[in-house]
Amino acid sequence: MPVKVIGMIGVDPPKGTTLHVIAGGVSASFLKEFAQTHENAGFDHVLVGYYSSSAEGFNVASYAAAHTKTLSYLIAHRPGVVSPTLAARSAATFDHLSNGRLLLHIISGVTDKEQESEGDFLKKDDRYRRAAEYLGVMRRLWTADAPFDHHGEFYRFNAAWTAVKPLQKPYPKLFFGGASEGALEMGAEHCDSYALYGEPLKETADRMADFRARAAKFGRTPGFNISFRPIIAPTEGEAWDKARRILADMENANLPRHAQDKSAERMLAIAARGDVHDERLYLPIAKAVGAKGNTSCLVGTPQQVADAMLKYYRMGVQSFLIRGFDPVGDTTEFGRELIPALKEGALAIDRETAVAA
Repeated sequence: MPVKVIGMIGVDPPKGTTLHVIAGGVSASFLKEFAQTHENAGFDHVLVGYYSSSAEGFNVASYAAAHTKTLSYLIAHRPGVVSPTLAARSAATFDHLSNGRLLLHIISGVTDKEQESEGDFLKKDDRYRRAAEYLGVMRRLWTADAPFDHHGEFYRFNAAWTAVKPLQKPYPKLFFGGASEGALEMGAEHCDSYALYGEPLKETADRMADFRARAAKFGRTPGFNISFRPIIAPTEGEAWDKARRILADMENANLPRHAQDKSAERMLAIAARGDVHDERLYLPIAKAVGAKGNTSCLVGTPQQVADAMLKYYRMGVQSFLIRGFDPVGDTTEFGRELIPALKEGALAIDRETAVAA
């Protein structure tokens, strides 16, 4: 299966070295340019993020999809903010109008406090249980051939039904992330791809093996996505110099720290063991910002970073979410050499595997 490359789009032009691209107002012209920049650079999908105060994701993706041809949209979605019946119809409608360019990333919320700003006062463990029920209803709506009743812990429906089914069969791919038991239980039962932070190869292999075993209990074979911030330059020395400059920028920014989730706790524990892992995995930036914003970095020339990513591909990672600290400029730069090297290398591995089989 060909490797997939995922970027991340935002709606407001970022200023300087930045972690995030989804805060702020809405610039239609920037959104159009940013989406087209990803498409032209060879990205397959882009993540449309979610904060309780940010622009609404389906609207953002709809506008971007109208101005691109092949780029797909991984829309972050929080179960519980709207009814699963409405979510099922919204997703199926978008899937048709975009000609099958939809994926969903299921999230439970950043913190309890942020979730409360949307009127949701369930604690995180309870939100994962609700999300599992929500996804069960949504998946059934997408595939049922007749109305059905549902009486669960969080939702009750009589004659639930949607006449519009997704264009993709049986439905768009569902991603999720998280390291807590609640997240893993939900994802193992309902989701198709486990999104991981960029950790060292050994830790990543262990997490993949654990999740495969969890998903197997439900008769499922999961996919895997991993997130990195590539820091590339024409020479390795220049790349490491660039990484140190970005670290200084992040340290000088004095970014506020938020409550950490299990994934962030794991990342900070690994960062405490050393700055560099597996030759290219650079974690001081993640440590400086409290492991926010998928800040595991791979440092080197485009080919060196591609080679580092291909080690994860050999382990079974099928897609990579990559973004930089200069969102628009780095998107273009990744498209020149890094993405072609990654895709060519993955095809070579696929040919190797086919011959060996």
